[in-house]
This record gives sequence, C-alpha cells and structure tokens, in this order.
Amino acid sequence: MSADLAALRAYVTAETHAQRPAATTIRLRVSHSNLKTSFLEIRFDAHQTIDEVKRKLMTHCGSNASAMTLVLRDVDGSVVAVMGDETRKLGYYGASDGMELHVVDNDPQSLSANGWLEDVSKVKKYEMSDEDYEKRESTYRKWKREQVARDPSWTIEKHMAEQRGQTYIEVGSRCEVNPGAKRGVVKFVGRCEALPPGFWIGVQFDEPVGMNNGTVKGVKLFECNDGYGSLQRPKNVSCGDFPPLDDVDFSEDEI
Repeated sequence: MSADLAALRAYVTAETHAQRPAATTIRLRVSHSNLKTSFLEIRFDAHQTIDEVKRKLMTHCGSNASAMTLVLRDVDGSVVAVMGDETRKLGYYGASDGMELHVVDNDPQSLSANGWLEDVSKVKKYEMSDEDYEKRESTYRKWKREQVARDPSWTIEKHMAEQRGQTYIEVGSRCEVNPGAKRGVVKFVGRCEALPPGFWIGVQFDEPVGMNNGTVKGVKLFECNDGYGSLQRPKNVSCGDFPPLDDVDFSEDEI
C-alpha cells in the first residue's frame, strides 16, 4: 500500500471527535440475575452516581431501579464490590473497562422474573376469529385466493421464485433439459450428500437418454427405468408445458 493510500485509510477510519469516548468513559459488560442473556458492553461515565447507573440500566433490563443491587465483578468473575451506596460515583468502586456489572433484581414481581422478558410463550397472543379476519381488507388469505383463482397451481414458493426471476421447480412438473431439449418429468428436488454441494434436479426422461435409474453413487433418489434418469443442475431445467417429443438429442452435460 502506498503512503498516500495509507494516509487516506487512516483518515477515513479514524475516530471523529464525536465518536471518541471521553477519558472518564467506562465500558462494562452487563448481566442480570433473572435473564439468561448477557448484554453487550454498555458505556457509563465514571462520574455517574450509582443511582444514575441504575436508572440507565432500567431501559436495558426492565428491572426497577429501587429493586436493584449492583455487583461489580472483575474479568475473572470475582466480586470487586457490592455498590450499595447510591450517592457514590461509579469510579469510586474501581470500575474499569472490561469488568462486569451484574444486576440483582430483588423484586419477586419484577417483569424480568420467571422468564417473562425472554420466553415469548408466556406472552398472551392477540387472537382474531375467522369471522372477524374475513371482514378485513387486504389480508394474505384473500390475496392467496386471488392468486389460486388465476393459477390453480399457485404456491407461495412458486411466487417467491418468480419474484426472484427464477423458474420454480417442483416434483411432478413437466420439464425440458438443456442443452439438448430433452423432455421429461421432475422426480426429485433437493441436495444429496453423495453429490457436489448445492441443489440437484432429478429428471425422468420420456426417452432412454438418461444416465441412470434414479440411483446415483449408491443413493436412490427416485424411481425410473434404467437409462431414463438424470441429475441436473437447476440452471439446466425449465418447467412448463413441455409435451413429450419423439426425437430428442443426447448430451453428456449431466450426471
């Protein structure tokens, strides 16, 4: 890297004055007696009182400041101090970057108790009757009905593939394989540990122009007669209205 590029990189990646932490800023990891999750590092100021620290923590853990006991732990987990005097400042207790601030919630009725802030199964879900749902406009159910009315073969997977500009391939679809314009039926869609990574399409050709009987490297993926089966990459397969042809070309671009 040239000196000019190095200087430019240093300028772009340097902390701005607004980003640069103050000399009294302390980064502490925060944990909680009622929560399994450990918070990311939170910035505090050494001049904040313990009362101010508790009020800041309220927005992160849901515990009431009046019910908190703060325990300062060293990087190895040993207790440095129990910060009981709310008028003292954080720096008084020797807090420094990398230490852990453990919040003990002493309120048995706290919102954080018994997993209420982490276990979504405990939260009452909003429920709506089918009758009320049918009265609503622009619902997914009504939109789905409209799609199926236009195309009985419609599925959300097919719709998403079309949105991505891809051909949706499903088992049972008529297809054409190129190069060679060989036609047949899709019999398998998926991955196979015996094959290179990625998705493979198993095709049963209309004519005996395949390479197998649906078994590849000892793995049975689908059923067909010998010489009618083939495993293709999705890019080679197009699904649609492809009736059987009498004459097809042979290609070695397959497995």
